[in-house]
Amino acid sequence: MRLAVAVLITLAVTGVSVAAMLWVRRKAPDGSYFHDGDRAAGVFGVLATGFSVLLGFVVFLSFASYDASRAGAEQEALIVGQQVQTAQLFPPSASGRLTGELVCYARSVAGVQWDKMVAGTLGEQLNPWGAKLFLTLRTVKPTTDTEQSAYDQWLGQTADREAARQDRIHGAAGVIPTPLWVVLFFTSGMIFLYMLFFADIGERAVVQALLMGTVASVITAMLLLLVALDHPFHKGIGGLRPVAMERTLQVIDQELKIAGAPLTPPCDSRGNAV
Repeated sequence: MRLAVAVLITLAVTGVSVAAMLWVRRKAPDGSYFHDGDRAAGVFGVLATGFSVLLGFVVFLSFASYDASRAGAEQEALIVGQQVQTAQLFPPSASGRLTGELVCYARSVAGVQWDKMVAGTLGEQLNPWGAKLFLTLRTVKPTTDTEQSAYDQWLGQTADREAARQDRIHGAAGVIPTPLWVVLFFTSGMIFLYMLFFADIGERAVVQALLMGTVASVITAMLLLLVALDHPFHKGIGGLRPVAMERTLQVIDQELKIAGAPLTPPCDSRGNAV
């Protein structure tokens, strides 16, 4: 979520909450609607404690998913770079094809695949270059010990790469179930309604506005934080970007130039087949 949008939402919710508090305050009795302030504060403490415990649990859940997606993206990029090195040990007839398809795989991850994750349309789609890598590998017939060792290494790296990819895309669809969102918004609404009964004509308007405004702004900010963590692939502040894979593409390009192995991948800069 973009920072400007989050700020506008927070200001709008806070403004509405403060306006509601001041409107109720006009007809509120002196000392608020509660005759026993200590008992009212105790009940509010139960509400706030329940909300904070639930919120803390959900924040931990969403941040764990966010961090897993970040770590998965970095691990996937690292393995792609390692597979490029492994590909150089295959027979010349397959080495160039595997290297080109790996570059296209990386470009696709950092290009069209990442855009689909941001838009939430990736779903269960596979990376098409992963399938092409498998088909190319089936044509490889290792004959030397080096080629056999590279073949075995490649299979292990492929399994690790697919596991890292699963970690990366796991958080794209969000991990917080709908019942938790319902309970969070319901509890937030109850806290808002309860706060209105603290309206007191005897207190200054600015104090009442501060009382409601701080609670509303903090709760809104926390819910927006959950939205950002639950959907880590976005273009706003804190959104995950394909930095690791882009860095891997640069390293691959430099390594191939040093090795004197010019390469023309069968794809464009976004990973689309040509």
